[in-house]
Amino acid sequence: MKIRFWGTRGSIAKPGPSTVRYGGNTSCVELRTDAGTVVVFDCGTGAHELGRELVRQHGKATRGHILISHTHWDHIQGIPFFEPFFEAGGEWDIYGPKGLMQSIRDTLAGQMEYTYFPIGVDKFGATIRYHDLVEGAFSIDDISIVTQYLNHPALTLGYRVRADGATMVYCCDHEPNVAAAGSGQLELSGLDRHHVEFLSGADLVIHDSQFTAEEYPRRIGWGHSPAEYVVQVCQAAGVKKVMLTHHDPMRDDDAVDHIIADLRQRLAGTQPPLDVQAAAEGLIVPVASTAGHAPAAASALQEAHATVEAVSLKHPVLMQVPDDKISRLLQEAMRLEGLPDPIVPRTSDYLSAASTDHYSLALIQHDPPAIDGLGIANQIHGGQIGPDTQLPVVLITTDPEQVARNHGVAMDWLIAPFTLSYVRTKLRYWTLHLACRWVPARLPADEPQRLEILHNLAVLDTPPEERFDRITRIAAATFDVPIALISLVDKDRQWFKSCVGINVSETPRDLAFCAHAVEQHADVVVDDTLLDDRFADNPLVTSGPRVRFYAGAPLMLKNGVCLGTLCVVDTRPRHLSAADLVSLHDLRDMVMEQLARTQPGA
Repeated sequence: MKIRFWGTRGSIAKPGPSTVRYGGNTSCVELRTDAGTVVVFDCGTGAHELGRELVRQHGKATRGHILISHTHWDHIQGIPFFEPFFEAGGEWDIYGPKGLMQSIRDTLAGQMEYTYFPIGVDKFGATIRYHDLVEGAFSIDDISIVTQYLNHPALTLGYRVRADGATMVYCCDHEPNVAAAGSGQLELSGLDRHHVEFLSGADLVIHDSQFTAEEYPRRIGWGHSPAEYVVQVCQAAGVKKVMLTHHDPMRDDDAVDHIIADLRQRLAGTQPPLDVQAAAEGLIVPVASTAGHAPAAASALQEAHATVEAVSLKHPVLMQVPDDKISRLLQEAMRLEGLPDPIVPRTSDYLSAASTDHYSLALIQHDPPAIDGLGIANQIHGGQIGPDTQLPVVLITTDPEQVARNHGVAMDWLIAPFTLSYVRTKLRYWTLHLACRWVPARLPADEPQRLEILHNLAVLDTPPEERFDRITRIAAATFDVPIALISLVDKDRQWFKSCVGINVSETPRDLAFCAHAVEQHADVVVDDTLLDDRFADNPLVTSGPRVRFYAGAPLMLKNGVCLGTLCVVDTRPRHLSAADLVSLHDLRDMVMEQLARTQPGA
């Protein structure tokens, strides 16, 4: 596939003598596959010239698709001037994130109302179809696309595109989830690590980089990335090439050159190599076919064509923030975002009330000795309440080093000082994610040791063996279920040494029910996934294979390390009796005997 840039400027168009080389039009990128499919990312002022070119090439009856990242003005202001829309015989599909209360069609039509523009969308001559998107996967002709929410004040989607054997990711606009990560030097964690996974192995990433690390502290919460952060996440993701775009309107061509030169100097000699370039209007970039890693097959993710009703938190926010200034700022942000007033319980009440039955989210300050937020977070998720407690925790600190040292403890961190707009951005982001009833398992404390033992076992990616297949057949027959698996949980996936009832060899770890058994070092039994907030919106529940019942027994070594599970799955709710659980353990022990034969001493 080939990429062509038609608009690379951010916020406002800035054509003129100082922006000749990199361009002054706002965001617009064209993608063409070998089969001729045309996809346009965003429709800023660059879309005007793109539309004219499409009509010159194909005549008036053009066919294409437009993927809108979000509906801020600089990403849609070219729509009223996109010539193919006004020509009869054309067909265009427009995709974009549905607002919390408004469809993508309503939002786009709003800019062409009489108050703002002389003609409305009713003047379009082409057939226009609108598609509201959420996080998930969908296909356009010969293209597979995965969407993911980005961190921006407006509801924003990133697009991961797979076509012609190559992978391209478009992320515009996005900023670090932890403000201190903007330096490009802090260890990535939490939702920033989630962003890395979205970019993983891409042949080309087109990423917003409006600021520099020096400028970013004065612009936290504006929704844009420093270039240094972009390079760091792309390095961590094993990206081949990154094109920096959404150039600041105040930045001239020479300043862009200086940023690219500085980044390349920083990267000199690093492995694996990362090609860093600045996006420029008119630039055509071929995306070569490679064995790029896809984070999840489209069939394994929920359908991105979904409806989104008003999103709010199911329960109030639990908040324990002794710093009065920070507390007032957080409460004001919640008020402005339409969230209920937070609950501030007595410290002694945390372990009796800190569960998803009472709260949707916990905001806790870490400022020892006044308050040990880390200790409270560990208690919440450490079993004192119960093994099923999954209350998301956001920790607040003034020390960025705390994030680097304890990056696996909390869902996210807020590093003070921060602005009201930044907190509102974060609240929107958390609300969107928490509205989804799906909680990926956390990493167990012994993860490095566990992975080392698993890889030394030398069983991953080995061919099927009758000695294991016999056990899964017996399990499926014993429990009268359509699916039985021997699942080994690797770094980013669960891989099936043996499986009955499905024709895939692995799924992403984020989707894995078995990863919860690995985290807890205990049985995980779910009678009905639709009644469990950890799994109800998991893509394996909402789409194929539509899991309704799951029971997994951990594959535990004598040293306490858990490698995975023997599990049974059904597409209808079930109840597992005490006798059934004994039978499941007996079969699990048979698996462990076979693994011991594979690796003596295991």
